[in-house]
Amino acid sequence: MTRPVPDLAQSWCALSTLHDRIEAHIERALQAEHALSAREFSVLTVLDQQPEGEENDHFRMNELADALSLSQSATTRLVNRLEDRGLLSRFLCHTDRRGIYTDVTDEGRRLLAKARPTNDAALSEALAEAERRPVLAPLVEAVRALDARPTPTREPRPADEH
Repeated sequence: MTRPVPDLAQSWCALSTLHDRIEAHIERALQAEHALSAREFSVLTVLDQQPEGEENDHFRMNELADALSLSQSATTRLVNRLEDRGLLSRFLCHTDRRGIYTDVTDEGRRLLAKARPTNDAALSEALAEAERRPVLAPLVEAVRALDARPTPTREPRPADEH
C-alpha cells in the first residue's frame, strides 16, 4: 500500500518537474542554435542587465553567484568559460584592488541578442507542453500570470560600451 503524499510535497514535486522540463527544453535549443548552455545564457542575461554607470553598479563575483543561485566556484568556472570565448571581460575595481567585476563584451551582447528569441521560443514551447499535464497546468498558469504583469523595462546596452 502506498502512503499518500502531503499536498505541499506534491506541489513542490510538480514545481521541480516544471522547472526541470523547462530548463532541459531551453538547454537543448540554446545548445543546438548557439552552442550556449542555459546557465551561460543566464550569466550573460544577468550581467547585461546590470545598471549602467559607476563601477559600483557592477556585480562582483560573489554577487553574481548569489544572483545565479550558484556557488562561487561554479560561477567562476562559468565566467572563465565565457571569458575564454570572448563573451565576458573582467576588470579590477578602482577603489578596492581585491574586487573584480565582470561585464558582457560586444561579442557577448551580439550572441545574447541572437539567443534571446531562441530562449523565448523554447520557453513558450516548454510551457505549452507542460500545460497539457493536469498536475503542471496550474503552475504554467501562474507563470503566465507573472509574465502578464507590467514590469519596468530597461533598454539593452549598446554593443560599443566597455
